[in-house]
Amino acid sequence: MSARRQEILEAALEVFAERGFKNASIDAVAERAGLTRQGVLHYFPSKKRLLLEILNFREQLARANLSDRPTGVDWPADFADAVAFEQGHPSFATVHSVVVAEAVTGREPARSYVRDRCRSLQDHLTIRLVERYGERLPSGLSAPTAAAAVLALIEGVHQLWLVDPEPEAERYPRIMRETLSVLLGTDRDRDEDATAG
Repeated sequence: MSARRQEILEAALEVFAERGFKNASIDAVAERAGLTRQGVLHYFPSKKRLLLEILNFREQLARANLSDRPTGVDWPADFADAVAFEQGHPSFATVHSVVVAEAVTGREPARSYVRDRCRSLQDHLTIRLVERYGERLPSGLSAPTAAAAVLALIEGVHQLWLVDPEPEAERYPRIMRETLSVLLGTDRDRDEDATAG
């Protein structure tokens, strides 16, 4: 990504976090980035495209954060690390929450983006859970139910720390780790290993 594109994305991130998608404007982004309106439109031809690029940029950074270690071995730890990453990037988290709020009120493009992303994530997670555990997890939950519950937990924890960012940074990642261990049934695996040992 070019330095100029990144500057525009960072400016748009701040503006969208402050104003939401509907009330943000290309002019406000241009002013924040120190460019003209045409300068922003040269890189991002619409406000919708700019929002989607921010959301994609957020996901790329989150993936890169996890790329320095093997993932999929300890899912509760993976999701806890994802929450810790979000806590370190509050502007991304705020934009995500603003987009979800706008989706709930039926505003486009937020509504379509959030609905499609939720469905895609649930489908992807369901497939991964079935691959790893079969149709039923060690906790007894079906894979689709567990996938929906995991995503609901992530969104809920996300909102909790946005409204109550405590000094103890590890609190919300710990909530993710402990709850997912129960939800997925991986706490039982550890208990059985300890008993066998």
